[in-house]
Parts: sequence; C-alpha cells; structure tokens
Amino acid sequence: MTAIEWRYHHTVPVFVVLLVAGVVEISVLVLVGQAIGVLPTIGLLVASAALGAWLLRREGRRALREFSESARLRRPPDRELSDGVLIVLGGLLILLPGLVGDVAGLLCLLPPTRAVLRRRLQRAAERRSQALQERLRHQAQAHAQAQAASADSARDRRAASSTEDVIDGEVVSVTEDEETSDRSGEDPPLLPPQSRGTDEPPSQGRHPR
Repeated sequence: MTAIEWRYHHTVPVFVVLLVAGVVEISVLVLVGQAIGVLPTIGLLVASAALGAWLLRREGRRALREFSESARLRRPPDRELSDGVLIVLGGLLILLPGLVGDVAGLLCLLPPTRAVLRRRLQRAAERRSQALQERLRHQAQAHAQAQAASADSARDRRAASSTEDVIDGEVVSVTEDEETSDRSGEDPPLLPPQSRGTDEPPSQGRHPR
C-alpha cells in the first residue's frame, strides 16, 4: 500500500464520521429547540458545558494523582492510562458545541460510566493486540517457509551443476618401488663417440720414408 492509498483509507472514514456527527448534532438541536424552545436549549448547552469543564478539571487531577501513585509503587499504570485517554476524549467532546457531544463527554468523565468504557476499551485493545500478534506470527511463518524453499532450490541447483561437471577418470597410485623400477628400466644415457687415436699415445720418431 502506497502513502497516498494509506492516507485515503484513513482520511475518508474520519471525514465521514465528522460529517455524520455534524448532521446528528444539528438535527438534535433542532428537535430540542422545537420541543423546549430556543432559550432553554441554549441554557442547556451552557449548563452541560459548565458541568463538563468542572468534571474535566476534577477527574483530570484525580487521574494525575493516581498515575503518580502507581509510578511511585512501580505498578503498571494500565488503569490510569485508560482513564487519562477517556478524560481527554470527554474534554474534547465537551468543548465541541452540541448536545450529543456534551452527553458523550459526560459519559467519559463520570467515574461509573468511565469504568464501563474503560473495561470495553481494554478488551478491545487486547483483541487488537492478539490479532496483531497472530498476523505477525503468520508473516514470520511465511517468511521462514520462503527462506526454506529458496535454500532448497539453491541446494538443488548446486547438486545439478556438480553432477554435470563430473568427469569420468581413473586414479592411478604410484608407489616408491614402481618409481624405482621405472627408473632402473630406463635406457642409460648415450655418451658421445670417442676416436681410437685418442686412446693410443702418438708414436715418436717415426717418419715416413
């Protein structure tokens, strides 16, 4: 997957969710305004925003204290991290105008409902972690099988090339006795011929008559 495809697959769902959320917020505001009036609807929005801001400040401080306590005791801060994520999400939803966002933010900030959401969030994270581990395990097995197959093919190619390069021959072992006999059976070296005149000393005093 290229960078453009990754951006497309991750941007389009977010845009669709924001669009649907905006349509739902406007629809709920219109329905509530028609039911109780414009001024009560505005007052309800202001009251929910004020309550959300107070809960955000209180629960944020509590989560920070619990996180510091778990760090002091050297305990894994799984619960504290989940609470921190939900509190931040609730604060963002409270800041956005709309009754639906305020209600969702209050559900993330209130301790009882936050505990329920935290357990669901942890289970979802565990499932995603297991799915990721399973996918990584399958990828590792496929990679190992591919390496084994390539090694087998390379070994087969080497074996085929070695059988093709074999030359039939006969090994002859020459011992020391055979070398000596071969040397003794050789013809003696030829000496240059010598003249007979060189064997007898020259006669002195003989002159032809």
